Amino acid sequence: MGPPPQSHTSQSGYYPHQAYPAQAPIPTSQSVAYPHPPGQGPYHPGPPGPGGPGGAPYGPTPSLPEGLGVEETEFELRTPSQSLQQNASVDIHTKKAVDVNAPPFTKEYIDEYRQRIKGDPDPEAHFKYAKYLIEAAKKIGKDVKDQRAVKKYRDLLIQEALKTIRRLATQSVPYDEAQFFLANCHGTGMLGLPVDHERAYTLYLQAAKQNHAAASYRVAVCNEIGAGTRREPPRAAAFYRKAASLGDTAAMYKLGMILLLGSLGVDKNPREAINWLKRAAEQADEENPHALHELALLHEMPNSGLVLHDPAYAKALLTQAAHLGYVQSQYKLGQCYEYGILTCPVDPRRSIAWYTKAAEKGFSEAELALSGWYLTGSEGILNQSDSEAYLWARKAANKGLNKAEYAVGYYAEVGIGIKQDVEFAKRWYMRAAAQGNKRAMARLTEMKRMGNKRSNVGRPTRQQAKDECVIC
Repeated sequence: MGPPPQSHTSQSGYYPHQAYPAQAPIPTSQSVAYPHPPGQGPYHPGPPGPGGPGGAPYGPTPSLPEGLGVEETEFELRTPSQSLQQNASVDIHTKKAVDVNAPPFTKEYIDEYRQRIKGDPDPEAHFKYAKYLIEAAKKIGKDVKDQRAVKKYRDLLIQEALKTIRRLATQSVPYDEAQFFLANCHGTGMLGLPVDHERAYTLYLQAAKQNHAAASYRVAVCNEIGAGTRREPPRAAAFYRKAASLGDTAAMYKLGMILLLGSLGVDKNPREAINWLKRAAEQADEENPHALHELALLHEMPNSGLVLHDPAYAKALLTQAAHLGYVQSQYKLGQCYEYGILTCPVDPRRSIAWYTKAAEKGFSEAELALSGWYLTGSEGILNQSDSEAYLWARKAANKGLNKAEYAVGYYAEVGIGIKQDVEFAKRWYMRAAAQGNKRAMARLTEMKRMGNKRSNVGRPTRQQAKDECVIC
């Protein structure tokens, strides 16, 4: 089970527009002051490693609860609008020589495609051809015995694709999509190119000058965190605004948060901030669910002076974001159904189901919440299991969550899911205390006072686990 929701912090460190560069995350707090400045995020986030502090593996993997489903969404989730696509045309006299939905990946088709595209003056058609070559290089020749020859052919396809994209990006009238794509390649080292942040920034800037929305967003990020250029917060804010005005959903969200917090040297403007967040929420999809979550937090706040206090609407926004896969919202709904807040009934089944959704994606807070549910169990829903309680806490602790580090220490001290080991418990308490965990500090002080005497910590009942917040 999770901690009773109080003043939560939203860690909106998300990384839209594929890999490069990551937006610097902006946390928000459920206080009117919004005191937290933007933080700096990594360029290319990856899944956390399985080890804990010092990289030590945590041992057996905990089991996910089974047979628990969340309710169907109350929304008709919007999908990104899709442009009308035509089927393949083989007439070289048409404007689009080749435009297919699902082309085959064979050498014969590649040769045919190459000949047809030569007479097409449209840069978009050539760009699609280049992307087709890249996709073909991934899929062609999987069943061929001579993989050395296949690799050589794949390399040739990649080189041809890069040559085409470079030509489009540098021609007299540059094609902005090619500039943006090539910038991504330089930013991530994609397609075998060396990582070159300065070159990536230059290409993003060139595309942004042609009003490419996503490129404008990337320029903003680069100026905010100093990737390929020096850090210039005012310039970053200006490009976030430009990208938002061009319709980039991530930029709308980011600009809304900047105006809400007064970050990057921009004066606070809550009214405009809410408008941008609402616009971002209207365009929410699986890559950009974040504005839904932030608006939910705002509507949860009583007397904020920013938006109406509306718990039911906050729950609806969270539900939409959760169904889009946003782990923060999934975890929050787990809390709502555990404690009966935001008009949610107390419902252990739904609580565990939402915690499980978030834990499946490695969200440490949800992993610790599952530890709590396993510690006490839920009659008819989840069997009590000391070993699962320990393993879920350990999994979260290995990611550096200080509350989980405290829980692992507690489990070791009492002997829950692991053989009682006071010295092992002390080590985890010290790790938690090093991160400022006050309960861990108190336990260390008590253990020092007790000396060799038997610990007076006992196994908690379900109510004690909640009241004493053993795992929160």
